Amino acid sequence: MTANTGNRALRPAELIRAAAIARRYYLDGASKIEIAEEFGISRFKVARVLDEARAAGLVRIDIAVPAEIDAELSEGLRAVYGLRQAVVATKAEDSDDSLRRRIGKLGADYLTEVLREGDVLGLACSRTLNAMTLALGPLPRCTVVQLTGVLPGGVEENSVELVRRVASLARGPVYPIYAPLVVSDPVAAADLRRQPQVAEAMRHYPELTKAVITVGSWEPPISTVRDALPQAEAEALSERGVRAEFCARLLDGEGHPMSELADRVIAITPEQLRDVPEVIAVAGGIEKADAIRAVLRGGFVSALVTDAGVARALLEQQ
Repeated sequence: MTANTGNRALRPAELIRAAAIARRYYLDGASKIEIAEEFGISRFKVARVLDEARAAGLVRIDIAVPAEIDAELSEGLRAVYGLRQAVVATKAEDSDDSLRRRIGKLGADYLTEVLREGDVLGLACSRTLNAMTLALGPLPRCTVVQLTGVLPGGVEENSVELVRRVASLARGPVYPIYAPLVVSDPVAAADLRRQPQVAEAMRHYPELTKAVITVGSWEPPISTVRDALPQAEAEALSERGVRAEFCARLLDGEGHPMSELADRVIAITPEQLRDVPEVIAVAGGIEKADAIRAVLRGGFVSALVTDAGVARALLEQQ
């Protein structure tokens, strides 16, 4: 029995030795120097035998990505939009809650991978980010800062509860904001920003090293911010060109910030977010594809965790 390496056929004794060397290297983790000493050959000969083993089909290398991640879409999205990283959940017939949990789990895994001791982490609020924080385990010791005021909603999804939950895992200082996200007039917003506790949290925005945000769509209304506004005001903003929001900051379809609501919002500004070295957006659902595209075009995020439907839409229309 022989095997063809492309240049010549390996004879039986060579096949046996090549298989043994390949087993020691690929399965046992032995170094080429260790193998060379065991077989009485040079390490250069070991390298040549390993090449021959692969060419002969004795060694087949499979790259197995976990089933929940679409590696091809992830890399395509990263390359096309110039992201540091994209993580795309594989397609599945999910309910909204199930999709949020899947994306939230991937977001938790990615945050755990990139977070370092001493980081200053900013955290926004949404149902998807709530799912992310519930999936987190112990984190490196770091500071956690709330990026947005509070919107009405369930206790678990409250932004104060989210930052406290993450801070308990990170065992570091926490700076919550006990104030509403959107208020009725600019004077009230200015007064709130001057409150010592709110001002203390906001003073940490220039120190952020990482931030996690989500994305809201304006049409169709997949946004807790829009839902919190009077219907007439929300529709008027849509007519003026609002297509997306993050942290209650509004964007048009090209990702340009819009001034509407800006003086009534208690949250990080677009300019401050752009200064954060690493910003991770965790958002999914095909209804949000246009809004996510706007945020990517605006250059606000360096990493995106989303689903396959959104990824395909983003790649089809850049």
